[in-house]
Amino acid sequence: MKIQLIAFVAISLSFVSCEKTVTFNLDEVSPKLVVEGTIENEQPPVIYLSRSLNYFSQISPDILANSFARNAEVFVSNGTLTHKLKEYAVPIGGGYNVYYYSIDSSDLATAFTGQLNTNYSLRIIWEGKTYTATTRIPGITRQIDSFFWKPAPAGNPPEKVSVMLKATDPAGLGDYVRYFTKQNSDPFYPGLNSVYDDQVIDGSTYEVQVERGILRTGSTPEAYSFFERGDTVTLKLSNIDKATYDFWRTMEFTYASVGNPFSSPTKVMSNIKGGGLGYFGGYASQYRTIIIPQ
Repeated sequence: MKIQLIAFVAISLSFVSCEKTVTFNLDEVSPKLVVEGTIENEQPPVIYLSRSLNYFSQISPDILANSFARNAEVFVSNGTLTHKLKEYAVPIGGGYNVYYYSIDSSDLATAFTGQLNTNYSLRIIWEGKTYTATTRIPGITRQIDSFFWKPAPAGNPPEKVSVMLKATDPAGLGDYVRYFTKQNSDPFYPGLNSVYDDQVIDGSTYEVQVERGILRTGSTPEAYSFFERGDTVTLKLSNIDKATYDFWRTMEFTYASVGNPFSSPTKVMSNIKGGGLGYFGGYASQYRTIIIPQ
């Protein structure tokens, strides 16, 4: 909010004077632990930990590499078993690694993978502080009736196609979903707006375009929502709990507001207790694949 206030004041001053210099002294804020944790049906828990960066930090590969929160004690429980996760390093070139925590393959006695309709808890001990979170992998309630393609609307290049989903939402409010797409050999990427509730489509069968997921590393590509003839497209559709929905709903609104001085301030909703940021979310996932002919 402070940054948006600064932008608003700067714009207002431009209508009054171009000569007076106004300086704002922002408070120094200690880095916070940032958690990105997931557990999916039939998959092990995966937890990424990092330190938050100052708003005015100069981003560089060294700064990003040093932002990982190393040597934490991370525990995940399904209510019956509690497993201490192990830190793993994945080389990404240039002498840099990505670090994450997952099942300790040398101690499988208490290890487990995600199951539908099951609650999970997360506990992190890092630099003398303890952080906790809970989530649930719900049941798979969103029924995929068909997954197909059709030519993109008039005015788009002929090689572009719309990928479509026909699905049925069960009666009763409270179903939340997040979706991802995989194009050929690319990884799964979430949609630009990837989470949805069932306020409008509750208890109905509906048809909707599945916009192509994107990697958020810059500006949105032109015609990003379409796929192309010859593509192999895989949809990952995940039921999620409300806390996971709220995190991504507010996070994606914040993404869309970056650089807009007239946007409304948004607080990203987190389920991490103990002063951390981010989320721990359960995913009940199903997959569908189509091959689009040339």
